[in-house]
Amino acid sequence: MTKKITYSPAYTLVPTYECFNRCTYCNFRVDPYQDNWLTLEKSQTLLRKLQHQSVCEILILSGEVHPQSPRRKAWFQHIYDLCKMALCMGFLPHTNVGILSFAEMETLKTVNASMGLMLEQITPQLMETVHRHAPSKLPKIRLQQLEWAGQLKIPFTTGILLGIGEQKEDSWQTLEGIAELHQKWQHIQEVILQPHQLGSKQNLEMSTFPIHKLPKMIAKAREILPNSITLQIPPNLITDPRCLLDCLEAGARDLGGIGPKDEVNPDYPHLSYQSLVDLLASQGWQLVPRLPVYTHYYDWLSSSLQSAVIAWEKHPQFSCLLSI
Repeated sequence: MTKKITYSPAYTLVPTYECFNRCTYCNFRVDPYQDNWLTLEKSQTLLRKLQHQSVCEILILSGEVHPQSPRRKAWFQHIYDLCKMALCMGFLPHTNVGILSFAEMETLKTVNASMGLMLEQITPQLMETVHRHAPSKLPKIRLQQLEWAGQLKIPFTTGILLGIGEQKEDSWQTLEGIAELHQKWQHIQEVILQPHQLGSKQNLEMSTFPIHKLPKMIAKAREILPNSITLQIPPNLITDPRCLLDCLEAGARDLGGIGPKDEVNPDYPHLSYQSLVDLLASQGWQLVPRLPVYTHYYDWLSSSLQSAVIAWEKHPQFSCLLSI
């Protein structure tokens, strides 16, 4: 029997790279007011080019404008407008834009197939080191986002970041926090285990996460998390092909959204689709596409989103969905 590993055919739109947080490991952000926001017109042009390329997911990924900024309302409206435009053009939006208010999450739910926020690590010690200048990385704030997502019935992706100064026990505690919230709301689709890799833009010398330790981390995560949560790994950050295969054997079952560029880790391009297919096939794995929302969450979606999902289910590319 063929073993299956899923991924989402995706494209990333970045409304803005500006962010009021200054995480020392970040390779994404620029300072506030130092970035020209992506216009709706340019976004529409980009999306038109994708309409015949079998891209289903549009990841809206943004830096954070401060909640008290006079531009916050415009920033949020722009994100909403991008999601709505993508949905109207036949795509399935997935938004990950940092900390949101309850009302903002409730509004975005109407135009998103799913949403996400990395929990990273919930140990407060990191607020004195890598998150010293990143107030929205306060653990209780990020846990609150996961709680609200459950209350609002938003299919959600979260995850942990490995190699930013945490201890192993911190990772277990973070995963246990995710498991506890999922037991309460049943809303977590996927948990990403993301190893930190050095990038050219970060402003602090840090070591990379020892990649050979990742399979054991995955095996432990599989013990902690409910089986209904899929474990996801980013294949471009696992630079050793043998290790990538070991991660699958340990329990990882999804490779996330694969597109032309990893905006968060721009120094680490994805393998070509065919190279990835060949690597996985060498050990009996079949790479199959999936939608950004899992089947058992369809009834949580608005009617317009359900219609868009049904349309994608009929696409020949996703004929495998029924057998996953």
